Amino acid sequence: MKKFISLVLSISCAAMLLTGCGNEGKDQTDNKKSMTASDSTESESSSPDSTNSKGNAKEANSDDNYKIGIIQFVQHEALDEANRGFVDGLAEAGYIDGENITINQQNASGDQSNAPSIANTFVNDDVDLILAIATPAAQAVANATQEIPILVTAVTDPAEAGLVESNEAPGGNITGTSDLSPVKEQIDLLKEFVPDAQKIAILYCTNEINSKLQADIAKEAAKELGMEAQDYTVSNSNEIQQVTESLVGKVDAIYAPTDNIISAGMQTVTQVSTPNKIPVICGEEGMLPRGALATKGINYYNLGKQTAAQAVKILNGTSEPANMPVEYIEDVEFKYNEEVLADLEMELPAGLK
Repeated sequence: MKKFISLVLSISCAAMLLTGCGNEGKDQTDNKKSMTASDSTESESSSPDSTNSKGNAKEANSDDNYKIGIIQFVQHEALDEANRGFVDGLAEAGYIDGENITINQQNASGDQSNAPSIANTFVNDDVDLILAIATPAAQAVANATQEIPILVTAVTDPAEAGLVESNEAPGGNITGTSDLSPVKEQIDLLKEFVPDAQKIAILYCTNEINSKLQADIAKEAAKELGMEAQDYTVSNSNEIQQVTESLVGKVDAIYAPTDNIISAGMQTVTQVSTPNKIPVICGEEGMLPRGALATKGINYYNLGKQTAAQAVKILNGTSEPANMPVEYIEDVEFKYNEEVLADLEMELPAGLK
């Protein structure tokens, strides 16, 4: 009997030992698997490709699109064309809205108070790249993020506007294209149309930093041609008519630089200037359909496409804003409004025919 009890006890102990060994082996296997998964996660999280580092677009997942936010300050021909050129330029490079990218288009309607909320929406949506069209829009997104890559366009001098460290070496998460107009050539054009001009008005909005920059260049160019230039400024669109009326009888011509508020309100300007036979020479051709007489300016559609080429470099990871100089367009086109020329009872200068 004792031998039988000893045998039972021996078998029970052996079974317990085998069970314990089995659990221990399983625990070790589970621990190993857990460590492997942890190591894999740690390795992936430390990979530079998966990091949304400053000035670089995030790597898109294979089943996800890039998200691009576009903020346009106000609607008028020049900015509309820059926007269209950007979207078309991306499509030509294979980045097509609704297929492998998603574009969120927003317009601040010329109200600076709208721009920050749009910018913050893009940041909260974690977009991969932002395009800001015009200086107030660019300043709003610059204040909203220092991480998401930002491209600006239709900004005369990004450095002067406080957007980049320098136009040659931006140094942060912002770069883009400048719409710096050939201001001196535009003042020369004014003199060609109105050779006897003695006094000219420079009409712009004081809230746009880059308009002031162009106004200073214009005044110097006018002085070199023996003309006196005086600033006539507005702070918003509601002041345009009154300010334009105030210059009637005081000037021989008006120069309007690439100013968004004046461009959008050009029809208000010319409703006063044209009947009073005061020609308006402008900074970009988008003002011509609203009654301006002539310009020598850049092509904003091409400017948008040039900005798209920068976006492609950022999206495909070959470059980042900090190392991408602000770019310019050198080609200048002469355009004029033939109907306005007739209304002003003027003739096209011989040198422009």
